[in-house]
Amino acid sequence: MNRFERFSASGEAEVRYLDGDFRVVRPGTFVRCAVTGEAIPLDELRYWSVDLQEAYATPEAVLARLYPERAKPT
Repeated sequence: MNRFERFSASGEAEVRYLDGDFRVVRPGTFVRCAVTGEAIPLDELRYWSVDLQEAYATPEAVLARLYPERAKPT
């Protein structure tokens, strides 16, 4: 995403995750965490997987997805 992209639509966006960046395919204001289902505003999106094409809300969610056997039971 770059500073020239604007979000005119509300709702969930469709995003293509790239190395160090992402491209909005369908406009929206948020994406869903693949682990928790939490809505992540696009301007707060920091964690994603290029290989799995998934977004994550927190570093803990990334670890839970990549290393499920090490995840702490909640």
